[in-house]
Amino acid sequence: MVRRVVTRWRRGLSVRGGELAFAVLGLPLGVLGAVYAVAVLYAGALLSLTVLGLPFVAAALVGARGIGGLHRRLVGRLLGEPVTAPPPLPRPSGVLARGRVVLADPVAWRALLYLLPRLPLGLLGFLAAVGLPLSAVWLAGFPLWVRLLEPGPRPVDWLDVAGLPAGLAVLTAVPAALRGLSRANRALARGLLGPVRSQQRVRELENARATLLAESTDRLRRLERDLHDGTQAQLVALAITLSLADDVLGEPDGPGTHGPGTDGYGTDGSAADGSGTDGGHAPGRAHTSGPGRVGGPGHESGPDLGRLRALVDRARGQTDATIAGLRRLTRGIHPVALDAGLAEALPTLTATSPVPVTVRLDLRERPQEVIERAVYFCAAELLTNLAKHSGARTAELSASAVGGRVRLTVRDDGRGGAAIGHGAGTGLAGLAERLAAVDGVLRVDSPPGGPTVVSAELPSRL
Repeated sequence: MVRRVVTRWRRGLSVRGGELAFAVLGLPLGVLGAVYAVAVLYAGALLSLTVLGLPFVAAALVGARGIGGLHRRLVGRLLGEPVTAPPPLPRPSGVLARGRVVLADPVAWRALLYLLPRLPLGLLGFLAAVGLPLSAVWLAGFPLWVRLLEPGPRPVDWLDVAGLPAGLAVLTAVPAALRGLSRANRALARGLLGPVRSQQRVRELENARATLLAESTDRLRRLERDLHDGTQAQLVALAITLSLADDVLGEPDGPGTHGPGTDGYGTDGSAADGSGTDGGHAPGRAHTSGPGRVGGPGHESGPDLGRLRALVDRARGQTDATIAGLRRLTRGIHPVALDAGLAEALPTLTATSPVPVTVRLDLRERPQEVIERAVYFCAAELLTNLAKHSGARTAELSASAVGGRVRLTVRDDGRGGAAIGHGAGTGLAGLAERLAAVDGVLRVDSPPGGPTVVSAELPSRL
């Protein structure tokens, strides 16, 4: 019992070093942050009627985002509260588009709002970390300070008696005050420096989607491996067996070779030199009274070798067709060329196109496996559409993977007129939907008469 009380007492008086450091740093950081926020709001309001207003506010919001990141790291390092970083700003092409993205960024506005209450919290934290301990020292040593400041005899009064207990009480309250302010700072950081609830939900869904895509890719690869190493190998062995059977059936009877079941004699046991019941026939051959039949009338019929050979040939053809279809299926599940990346897969793909295709690659980084599959099948479908519908004589395929983005472009000199939409007949609408599943965008520029330029842009990682 006593040990529990002592333990609780120690916990109540203990203070983390990070909480103390955050409280001391809170005042200067709070002053700077509040001055920045007020200056931005005031100057932005004054400049809002001029052409400098929006650029100034956009630049200030970018700075507020950076300041919010600094405070988020301090809260995580000193207060032990990991705050999830919001997603980075999109980087659309064009100055105006980027300015609109910055001005509509909720993360930057919330970071700017965070700087305003940080000033009173920083002031309270500094008072709790520095002011209260100094006050406790002053109260505890009040009799001494008074006598040092006022020499001469001085009677002991109630202030001399109450000074020491009051100082100890104030010093005891310091840890509780620091912990309370730390909880307030954690809550403020979680509420304003983390991602918006909708952004957090979007991130959770994106992570779930990436996990599902990775798992489905692994399952498809295992299926492809099982088909390739198991079923396809068995079908190949069956085709070889049928081929051997066909070769055996096609062998001509050599000298001294006898019919089925004769062993050099006729079916009735007579010698094969013609002295049997059907003498006069060629030595070593049983008389055939009909196609594929062994022996004369009344003899038991043998196998129809011609029909048997035809059935074996048909089985061989069906087996070969099944193997070819299975190979196409396994290539569709996971192209083997993708094992070495797009740098090897795309030239291999264009080599099979009936239209001559020039390949230009700038793959400085390797995308995620799911993205590689999406790019590969996008290129395959575009090349198929090009060969079927464009009437092009030449084409060019270019792919790049730079700065976290993957871009695929297919150009041709065909008749043009391609479009994304229902009823277009090119399958581009379905391709755009499949790319959208991995945050990709499909763009088509195909005026009547050509040329046609189809481009796809995807993130290198989900």
